[in-house]
Amino acid sequence: MKAVVFAGGVGTRLWPLSRKNSPKQFEKILGEKSTLQLAVDRLYPDFAPKDVYIATGKKYEAIVRQQLPKIPAQNFIFEPAVRDVGPAVGLAMSVIGKNFPDSPVAILWSDHFVKKERRFREVLDFAQDLVKKSDKSLILIGQRARFANQNLGWIEFGKKIAEIRGTKVFEFKKLLYRPTLEQAEQFLKADNYAWNPGYFVSTPRFILSQFKKFVPALYEGLQQIKDTIGTNNFDNTVERIYPTLEKISFDNAILEKIDSKHVSVIAADLGWSDVGAWEALKEALEKASDENVTKGKVLVNDSSDNLVFNYTDQLVVGIDLEKMLVINTDDVLLVCNKTSVPKIKKLVEELENTPHEHLT
Repeated sequence: MKAVVFAGGVGTRLWPLSRKNSPKQFEKILGEKSTLQLAVDRLYPDFAPKDVYIATGKKYEAIVRQQLPKIPAQNFIFEPAVRDVGPAVGLAMSVIGKNFPDSPVAILWSDHFVKKERRFREVLDFAQDLVKKSDKSLILIGQRARFANQNLGWIEFGKKIAEIRGTKVFEFKKLLYRPTLEQAEQFLKADNYAWNPGYFVSTPRFILSQFKKFVPALYEGLQQIKDTIGTNNFDNTVERIYPTLEKISFDNAILEKIDSKHVSVIAADLGWSDVGAWEALKEALEKASDENVTKGKVLVNDSSDNLVFNYTDQLVVGIDLEKMLVINTDDVLLVCNKTSVPKIKKLVEELENTPHEHLT
């Protein structure tokens, strides 16, 4: 089995720590390792370094090679332009599919937190078995919902169709992206919905066949790239063709159109959290919802349900704070309510073409 860890994106919801030149996945948010390093580490020992691929932007080549010295040089897949997840998955499957067209491949992300790492690897192994031994060609992996999260995608699934050593496998119904709070509360009460981490297991041959079926122009571009893999023309072909590919999400390109008979769902508790936003990071790290989560030199008195992260040598003090985010870096201090996180991205966009653009 192979795994691709995607490490692109800027992560503006974790600004001011995450920025264009140093995105969140390369930062030590959860300890002494970056979330990218943690994402790769949790695959071991079930995966060998030679079976792990890293997909990211060309501009991050130096940092990913430095952070992941065990990964073979040929397993780094560099995108010369930002074309969304659809082309990124297509490029990765083309590269792996050149030599391993029928090998199960796990599609994973570098900015997530998974508490139950052994269970996570177990579920990947189950998904691999399903791809190998059944007519199910794509296995979605869902996280059992802990609360009515309206900032995530959800998976609706149907009846149980199999069970592997106590882990249930369900038929796939549909994806739902960022529901209203009322809808999310209904999903939480129901027993046939799960959060969608964006993880799935399939084979290069099957995924590329779906590109050919649903986005043929994009597929033709991928084929031109694939034909040069292993030759001296590969880098030039990627540089020339990839920026011209349609900018489209994988959901829009494939998952919203795919015949559900090819898809099944494993919904499990992986202890998964999307730490792509400050309030999500707090939920991932807290032991109780009213707990203060802090990092660095921080003193917080008579306060509850706050996240205070200090990345400087200066002491940060908070008194009578409630439901606040305080992020202190060398050049930016962010203070806002937990509910204001969606506004961070808009603010960062507004800094462009201003004297503060260098801070984005």
